[in-house]
Amino acid sequence: MKGFQIVVDAQTPSRLAKFWARALRGYQVRPYDDQEIARLASIGLTPETDTSVPIDGNGPTVWFQKSRKPATQRNRIHFDLSFANRKAEAERLRELGATVRDEHKDHTVMLDPEGNQFCLFDP
Repeated sequence: MKGFQIVVDAQTPSRLAKFWARALRGYQVRPYDDQEIARLASIGLTPETDTSVPIDGNGPTVWFQKSRKPATQRNRIHFDLSFANRKAEAERLRELGATVRDEHKDHTVMLDPEGNQFCLFDP
C-alpha cells in the first residue's frame, strides 16, 4: 500500500478542518491556489463553503467532507492522541473549541466542535 487517507464527515468541513489542523500538531489546511478558488467559484463555493477540505501533515491526509447528518452517536472510528501533559493538552483543545466528555485514570474523552469523539492518553 502506497499511502492512505482518512475521511471524516462534517457539517462544516472548513471549520472542522481548521480545528483538526490545529489539534494535530504538524498539520495544516491544504492551501487553495488561484485555480482551485476559480473552480470553487464556478460551482458557487468558496474555501469557507468547500464541501471537501483536506489537511496535510506528517501522517495520512485527513479529508473533511460535507455530511447532512450531525454526529448523534459514538463514532465508529476516532482519533487517539498521546501527549506528555494530557491535562495541558485538554485545555489547549478546549480553547480551540473541543469539550471534555469524561475523564478516566489514563485518558480523557473529548468531543470536537461538531461532537465527534476523540481520546487523549498519557504517554
